[in-house]
Amino acid sequence: MAGLIPQGFIENLRERTDLAELIGARITLKKAGSNYKACCPFHDERTPSFNVRPDKGFYHCFGCGAHGDAIAFLQEYENLSFTEAVESLAAHLGMDVPYDESAKENMRKAQSLTGALEQASHFYRQCLQQHPSGSLARDYLQHRGVDAETAERFGIGYAPPEGDALVRHVDKETLDALIAVKAVTDRYERPRDLFRNRLMFPIRNGRGRTVAFGGRTLGDDKAKYINSPESEIYHKSREIYGLYEAKQATRKLERLLVVEGYMDVIALAQHGISYAVAASGTATNQESLQALLKPTHHLIFCFDGDKAGYRAADRALENLLELLQDGMHIQFLMLPEGEDPDSLVRREEQDAFQQRIDEATPLSRLLFERQTQDLDLTLAEHRGELRSRVEPMLRRMPHSAMRDALWQELQRLTGRTRWSHQNDSQRTRSQPSAPAESAGQHPRIQLDRDTVLCLALYEFPDLAPEVTETLEGLQELPSSQAFAHWIQALGASSRDDILLTMATRAEARERFAALFNRIEHFPERDALKEDARRMLNRSRERKLSRAASELLAHKKPSELSDQEKQQLQDAFSRKTSTKEPRMH
Repeated sequence: MAGLIPQGFIENLRERTDLAELIGARITLKKAGSNYKACCPFHDERTPSFNVRPDKGFYHCFGCGAHGDAIAFLQEYENLSFTEAVESLAAHLGMDVPYDESAKENMRKAQSLTGALEQASHFYRQCLQQHPSGSLARDYLQHRGVDAETAERFGIGYAPPEGDALVRHVDKETLDALIAVKAVTDRYERPRDLFRNRLMFPIRNGRGRTVAFGGRTLGDDKAKYINSPESEIYHKSREIYGLYEAKQATRKLERLLVVEGYMDVIALAQHGISYAVAASGTATNQESLQALLKPTHHLIFCFDGDKAGYRAADRALENLLELLQDGMHIQFLMLPEGEDPDSLVRREEQDAFQQRIDEATPLSRLLFERQTQDLDLTLAEHRGELRSRVEPMLRRMPHSAMRDALWQELQRLTGRTRWSHQNDSQRTRSQPSAPAESAGQHPRIQLDRDTVLCLALYEFPDLAPEVTETLEGLQELPSSQAFAHWIQALGASSRDDILLTMATRAEARERFAALFNRIEHFPERDALKEDARRMLNRSRERKLSRAASELLAHKKPSELSDQEKQQLQDAFSRKTSTKEPRMH
């Protein structure tokens, strides 16, 4: 929807917004020169490290790295989507968002469909309490240990056994909408309810609107669970069950526990673990994984400890490799065989289950545990087998410190001194080079992209505005983004300014000095600047490609303006010309 709001209007909103007034209405700000300071609303702290720059139109926290403009603040603070934040800011300023007519029509239609599902959800909740057969569902919930407060929080309801209970409850307009989203089927002579004699779980989108249902049978149906078919407003791989409720329970989601069933999410929430979610589709496909990684970069996947559970963990791990970036933290919690989160948390209670979560296995360890479990690495044949299994997996990963660390672990396990049989001229770009040392030369230090860009900022502080502008809106290079914002806020023009500030201010030293602690020999200044330029070009390419994708998602190529066609051309031309930065 963001692409349907004119960019000029968004810029006008930003310019007209008094950022200090907007944020000050929600948290207590203290004047600090021309800026304002406060304790950060996005993480716990005692010493204020949250800075607001009204003249520049952005905020930045030196403690957790949170930063952005007025729209970003509303998104984070009030758990809003981009469109919702724009609408909220526009209402605050007494402005109307100028959607085009086709966008308005699409919004009206979507609101009609979600409105119909909201009516259905309300009907199912009523039936849980008032329908003669509702006692069957209430007894089931009581048997599973779900109290009334939790059932209300997740909107649990009951679909009566009659085939037309919902059909008879709604008017003609609502019925047509329910047929459109397939909650009611019209394949027979008369409309019939899709869900009958089932415990109902509404699936909500990011705004808390019902977009689909899951239903568990309370009879002897062959299908234990059925879900709403996909529709105009429901794409199962994009919706995460329990995510809306998790966001309501905490201001900032630090992590998500990914489980397999609705009842697992509900049982965990009732026992104080409010960040559990379940994918509506298969949690291990890439589209679902991308949806899970949007709200947080720390995921803990919870699977049963049987063969099927380990196979599911293997699929999730392999599909995650292509998505891994520095800063992501992925873990796997394998439960005792025969247990699921619902049964285990009720038996162990919160503290014991929380300890299991805290001790979950990191992705790197699980990868090698699974690939070596049937191998004897004292045998050369088995070391070769390990290489043949793991090297193709690592080649699929994007450049990152994690990928380099996994290559090094593979080298350690297999006793290799080089990464592959290929010589340097044949080695593909996706394989890191083996470090080489020669007499009188410093050993080459493997640095990740984030550290390289931070070093370039230290040597060339004038890069900070370019880094900030280029990386805005991209979830990558978090240390570089924070460092660039800090340099801009400081007004540093040389590395001596940065060094003096770190030497005299404990806050700055604690925040940034650790960035360079592990570096024994700094790369040459010219090489650093060259690498920084390459990285920023790559980031611009990604932003252009994303903007191009948004254009093509809403318009046919023939409907594009000359400016939009030029934007597409820029995206494709950059894709073929940008080279990967060297790693030092």
